[in-house]
Amino acid sequence: MCGIWALFGSDDCLSVQCLSAMKIAHRGPDAFRFENVNGYTNCCFGFHRLAVVDPLFGMQPIRLKKYPYLWLCYNGEIYNYKKMQEHFEFEYQTKVDGEIILHLYDKGGIEQTVCMLDGVFAFVLLDTANKKVFLGRDTYGVRPLFKAMTEDGFLAVCSEAKGLVTLKHSTTPFLKVEPFLPGHYEVLDLKPNGKVASVEMVKYHHCRDEPLHALYDNVDKLFPGFEIETVKNNLRILFNNAVKKRLMTDRRIGCLLSGGLDSSLVAATLLKQLKEAQIQYPLQTFAIGMEDSPDLLAARKVANHIGSEHYEVLFNSEEGIQALDEVIFSLETYDITTVRASVGMYLISKYIRKNTDNVVIFSGEGSDELTQGYIYFHKDWRGRKKNCFVCQKQNSWCFCL
Repeated sequence: MCGIWALFGSDDCLSVQCLSAMKIAHRGPDAFRFENVNGYTNCCFGFHRLAVVDPLFGMQPIRLKKYPYLWLCYNGEIYNYKKMQEHFEFEYQTKVDGEIILHLYDKGGIEQTVCMLDGVFAFVLLDTANKKVFLGRDTYGVRPLFKAMTEDGFLAVCSEAKGLVTLKHSTTPFLKVEPFLPGHYEVLDLKPNGKVASVEMVKYHHCRDEPLHALYDNVDKLFPGFEIETVKNNLRILFNNAVKKRLMTDRRIGCLLSGGLDSSLVAATLLKQLKEAQIQYPLQTFAIGMEDSPDLLAARKVANHIGSEHYEVLFNSEEGIQALDEVIFSLETYDITTVRASVGMYLISKYIRKNTDNVVIFSGEGSDELTQGYIYFHKDWRGRKKNCFVCQKQNSWCFCL
């Protein structure tokens, strides 16, 4: 992950305002930069970098000789950037995946740009030639993005709310900070005084619809029909592709492993694909739990079966309690289920960071949320409502998106 931060139309000293951006420094331990916008002394970009691709030219905001009027700050991974480059014959200046956003925008505008991106992302794009600011976020909101905007046109954007809450502005003692909606982009006019005015907020994609970038995907052709073997073959194709396209990194890859279905499938597939890509280092897998935890036993069994270099992290209840304040501060939520699930993740992440050189970590997180895998989903009678994710139909559970 990286951390992005930007201000437009600030009434206060930018040197002081920039202190707020340091509250997300943990998102980018490799480097950071603040950069003013030419001609707009009250506009500024801030960026904290975790170098995953192109360590030499990957610093942000990204600016290209071909488009001197464009400024881009983004957090995420664009998996199809090479495919888009080849298809449209773009001339790249860096090896950074996010550069594709600038080329696509110059070619077809903001709506075509976000629709063509296969990846997870949150971005701020400034076009000083056309006096526009654009904000965008991926369909599922995998990458976080928050914004605060005042009635007089001061705009602040950040990867985390904590980078905005202490900002100062002349018209209000406290800024209203809100999450930017997943699957949307926003268009704002940039005024001569650096302030902005929102033009439109657009929902560019719904998860039930095929994305525009699917026309150019490298995924093997799926088989038609819903017979059980056909469905299994299609799932295998899509799952393998999902793992493969996430291998785009210049840093070491590791994997969390609980021994459950999701993380075990990811770890086994990842190890197979790393071998096919002729990666020289062994795959390191990591499990966490209390002493005699069933997860540790199951993870150990899977690791032995697939042949990964396995590590186990033990913690006790006191260590878990001691981590709560930092976990809640990092998550920016008091939601009980989220906090409970994140304590172990926080502790194992600290272990990986301190004791290994793994930077890109795969896991099975998210699949239970997406496919209603937790038992309490089955007891949620909101499924009878129109807008809920699941409904009970003929004694089975199905999506109602």
